[in-house]
Amino acid sequence: MSLRVIRPGLLTTVQDGGRVGFQKHGVIVGGVMDRFAHRMANLLVGNEGSEATLEMTMKGDTWEVTEDTLLAICGADMKAIADGQPLPRWKPVWVKAGTVIQFGVSQHGARTYVAIAGGFQIPLVMNSRSTYVRAGIGGYEGRALQKGDELKADKPGPQAKKLYDFLRKQARVASFYAPDWGIASELMPRYHEQPIVRVVKGNQFDWFTRESREAFFQQAYRVSPQSDRMGYRLDGPLLERIDKSRELVSEAVTFGTVQVPAEGNPIVLLADRQTTGGYPKIAQIISVDLPLIVQTKPGDAIRFREVGHQEAERLLIEREQLIRQARLGMQLKYE
Repeated sequence: MSLRVIRPGLLTTVQDGGRVGFQKHGVIVGGVMDRFAHRMANLLVGNEGSEATLEMTMKGDTWEVTEDTLLAICGADMKAIADGQPLPRWKPVWVKAGTVIQFGVSQHGARTYVAIAGGFQIPLVMNSRSTYVRAGIGGYEGRALQKGDELKADKPGPQAKKLYDFLRKQARVASFYAPDWGIASELMPRYHEQPIVRVVKGNQFDWFTRESREAFFQQAYRVSPQSDRMGYRLDGPLLERIDKSRELVSEAVTFGTVQVPAEGNPIVLLADRQTTGGYPKIAQIISVDLPLIVQTKPGDAIRFREVGHQEAERLLIEREQLIRQARLGMQLKYE
């Protein structure tokens, strides 16, 4: 497969699971923002979950598909159309060469992911194909996609090849073909709803006043326009420390860490976060709810709810079991 960019979107980059193992050298992890949508897109085209996908933010691209391909679109609804016909999300789609695919502005959610069978032919940089725009490394020449860029597919694996052949036979002469099956509705995130984001208490939760701790869980916050892939700044109740003179030695942070600077507005650290942080941490977003926070847009409201570590672990295990069932069920459709 080959994609040629006719019109670039707001920010479209190549992303995978990130540069794991290099934080000790000061290299950020980076990678996809919505790991769930990324994994599902890869699953739907028969790839391993680690293959790179295209991550589109807020507004999508227009592409010409220059070779027959198998792709999947997951995440935010950008009202994708192919030759004037709506393209489904959360399903495998076989697309004929010469088809023009156009994405619009996200209706619900902030980020859309597109996987292709075999993944993209992108060089590895520190074991990852992810784009880190600030440093100009990885992905497509270390930057967002631009007009005229062309991306080629790598050789598909056995599962991707089986699925490609199966759908191609069904396609006849249409521009694209999608089956009547895909990701089950109970697995699909509800981007149109105000998210309730579950967290466990952070290491410095007790540093904050009782009123601040209560406000954090009882009142809503809004995503600030001063937000990006590094972190979301939240506007809402200010969080005050009991001892304002108390300092924190920098320590490790991770995806979903909620830090609180001195002025009191919390910051949620995301994919392009720094390797360590010196602000006290009031909470940590649990793994299964990270996709909810990264799919919010500036101005969207969110609420936090506390859960325990055992509950967070149980929810993650349940989701992994559902994903495993989805993979097995899909394979039964074409094998």
